[in-house]
Amino acid sequence: MSKDIRIKKGLDIKLVGEAEKATENAIISNFYSVRPEDFHSIIPKLVAKEGTRVKAGETLFYNKDFEAMKFVSPVSGEITEIQRGPRRRIDAIKITADKEQSHLDHGKFDLSADADKIKAHLLASGCWAFIKQRPYDVVANPESTPKGIFISGYASAPLAADLDYTLRGKEEELQTAVTALSKLTSGGVHISVGKGTNSPLAGLENATTYTVSGPHPSGNVGTLINKVDPINKGEVVWTVNAQDLVIIGELLLTGKFNAERVIAFGGSSVKKPRYFKTKIGAEVSTMIYDNGVDKDGNDRIISGNVLTGKQVAPDGHLDYYNNVITVIPEGDDYEFFGWNKPIFNKISTSRAFTFSWLNPKKKYELNTNTNGEHRAFVVTGSYEQVFPLDIYPMQILKACMYKDLDEMEALGMYEVAPEDFALTEFICVSKQPHQKIIREGLDLMLKEIG
Repeated sequence: MSKDIRIKKGLDIKLVGEAEKATENAIISNFYSVRPEDFHSIIPKLVAKEGTRVKAGETLFYNKDFEAMKFVSPVSGEITEIQRGPRRRIDAIKITADKEQSHLDHGKFDLSADADKIKAHLLASGCWAFIKQRPYDVVANPESTPKGIFISGYASAPLAADLDYTLRGKEEELQTAVTALSKLTSGGVHISVGKGTNSPLAGLENATTYTVSGPHPSGNVGTLINKVDPINKGEVVWTVNAQDLVIIGELLLTGKFNAERVIAFGGSSVKKPRYFKTKIGAEVSTMIYDNGVDKDGNDRIISGNVLTGKQVAPDGHLDYYNNVITVIPEGDDYEFFGWNKPIFNKISTSRAFTFSWLNPKKKYELNTNTNGEHRAFVVTGSYEQVFPLDIYPMQILKACMYKDLDEMEALGMYEVAPEDFALTEFICVSKQPHQKIIREGLDLMLKEIG
């Protein structure tokens, strides 16, 4: 099999505000938050109560359906609030951090151990949360054996963190994590890197490296899975984010859960885009208002990239999996007869009234306006232009909407995740919420089929 993967279908969205390759330490956050909703499908069972003092890496809650699966605190400090929603659902666990951090020592791990011991160690230390599975795009089931583990080391999303930069100097941790993970699969570990880049992930032992090129979503792990080893009914693969490998590797080497993150902070509303070193669950305000974002500006703060991230409040917290914070203008203004005149400042795959195709390298300052209203699906054939998977995007979306499980299976639902439909949602003339539709379809399959 060729180790080169070239994607032709897709769309590069070039935006103003790419982070400069310079890293600063973010202001140390006083408060951290862990939200169980970040771990989709997990029913949390609380261990730590309000007023309890915890160390970094100490258990906050575990999975009610699999008690050995622990979820741990990113910092040491005192649990000051348990936020609850309807029916006493746990919405967030807030921790007031200590000035001097202390870590729970899980002990240095012997990498010659067998798969069962590695699995038990990752479950007990909280690192299992970083391993997700397909089908269903949820935290991996420890009782299953994946046919492969997939890691994308190339970020092609707009304003995404440059993984070649953020992973620099972490080769030992990366190799340790990959060596351990390789024992958990009946197949192999598959890693993608960008063509012409100098990735720290390239050339790791106990893994197969693929060079990918082409427009977004060439960097999505779903694209790698589809081109290397597509998922059929009854099969399971696991995925891990590249930066999370560093946390897993450091835990195995030192016994400490170090929740450090290098965050790309960018967007057209940021005066000085750059990288920050912070921790999982930190307050986003520690990176925003003291660093060039207008407090009185009409902007949207996004934890994640502009296609798949979610809006957070100025006093919100960094999600468990994201390594990007994007700030762009809020799109709550409207153009008079905007649909009936030439458009030069927006991106479109259509050549009707738009001219972005004339200058493919131009960077745009886009806002959050959807430029249209929600309506029924319009068959234009545009989805297929930006969707590189061997799947019919419109048909699978419709199958999810009318909840036909047999058709969802036949169309390849086991293989996809919401992020795979971010581009089709972006170009959708019907303004349908594609990622939400796919997420609800996956949840239905998980409930009915398991």
